[in-house]
Amino acid sequence: MDLYPLFADLKGRAVLVIGGGAVAERKIAMLLRAGARIEVVATRLSEGLQALRRAGQLVHRALVFTPAQLDSAWLAVAATDDSALNQRVAAAAAARRIWVNVVDDVALSSFQVPAIVDRSPLVIAVSSGGSAPMLARRVRERIERLLAPSLGTLAGLLDRWRARIRAARPQVDARRDWYDALLEGKVPALVEAGQVEAAERAVAEALVQPVRQRSGRVILVGAGPGAAGLLTLDALRALQQADLILHDALVSAEVLELARRDAEKISVGKRRVGASTPQAEIHRLLIEHARAGKVVVRLKGGDPFVFGRGGEELEALRAAGIDYTVVPGVTAALACAAYAGIPLTHREHAQSLRLVTAHCADSIDTLDWRALAAERQTLAVYMGSHRLDLLRERLIAHGRAADTPVAIIENGSRPQQRVLVGTLDELPTLASVYQVQSPALLVIGEVAALAARLHWFGAAPLTAGPRELARAA
Repeated sequence: MDLYPLFADLKGRAVLVIGGGAVAERKIAMLLRAGARIEVVATRLSEGLQALRRAGQLVHRALVFTPAQLDSAWLAVAATDDSALNQRVAAAAAARRIWVNVVDDVALSSFQVPAIVDRSPLVIAVSSGGSAPMLARRVRERIERLLAPSLGTLAGLLDRWRARIRAARPQVDARRDWYDALLEGKVPALVEAGQVEAAERAVAEALVQPVRQRSGRVILVGAGPGAAGLLTLDALRALQQADLILHDALVSAEVLELARRDAEKISVGKRRVGASTPQAEIHRLLIEHARAGKVVVRLKGGDPFVFGRGGEELEALRAAGIDYTVVPGVTAALACAAYAGIPLTHREHAQSLRLVTAHCADSIDTLDWRALAAERQTLAVYMGSHRLDLLRERLIAHGRAADTPVAIIENGSRPQQRVLVGTLDELPTLASVYQVQSPALLVIGEVAALAARLHWFGAAPLTAGPRELARAA
């Protein structure tokens, strides 16, 4: 996070604006909405600013800027086209530890003015840190379309009731549950319909209902392969409800950022080497915290029921009498292949799909290699990046052609995604040349070759030439 977002209370506080043109006029209009006391330094004022001066909404302080003018200001805005003057204003403000915004000059500014979605008292600010203001405006426009104008009225209603709500629901967990139920009920719809008095009565009725004992539960959530955009709406809601999140090591930071800010997060990932959380310990944590009355989200990469041991965790919860729900996720085979431009089935190449795990030697020895080596099918191999030599040998030995196309998708759907393409015979050497690391999904079958011309996300697929393959072999 490059900037720390703040909402400043400027009511009755002096803001010094240097400049009197159209840009300064736009900045002053927003500052006045926030209740600031505006002082302007400029050789001349636009017609709009002259009208504000006549109305007593700003003071034209001086014609020429001097650093001492900042002494009474809480913050400053330099809105001139004189770069030397803007630099003097920024330097003088920095010397006094006064926040300053120099319009269209990120380097000189100590704060940025965001794009605003105003549903007062609910206000949403969108900033690109000054690097892409047009993008911030586009984001703001999208949010404007999503949020009903009545949200401001609803926020005002809740503010009026805030003290009474806190008194009636002094426990934080019980109060949060009460708010969730209220905002998922009829009150927002009544406010949107303009029936504010009826909404007030509904809040009063909800407040006198007896407090129910909060019962803990577990929500088993699939986080997908990493890209936050692949989360389902139900997964997002679960992350916002969670008191505690037990997450896999491979769940991306981008996904975890969508959780409630005050939710506790504990990594319980399993790793091939290094620190790893035993499955029994995960079961213990789930049961312990749910029994303590918490909403526990068990956040798993991909889908929890596809090589995710989700079934084992539900069995443990059922035996302990813990309530649970399941939110499916986009499993790695579907997402990673899609982001690599690989259709897992294709009328000309593959009429079936097999999902396989090759995590350890024991699991490899239980596979039906004759069936896996059949043609006109796609194999999606999970957690197989460290058994590639054995995979190649077994498949070729049972009849799969050595020149069968393969693709290794590393960090699928994430910004650092890499796709490597080659043949089954080259598979271990290809991974060695590019030093493939987990998480990586392996696709074996004719469809893997389509990545070369159907890729759309990230860099183009990589291959290894004869020299690199021979050197790594």
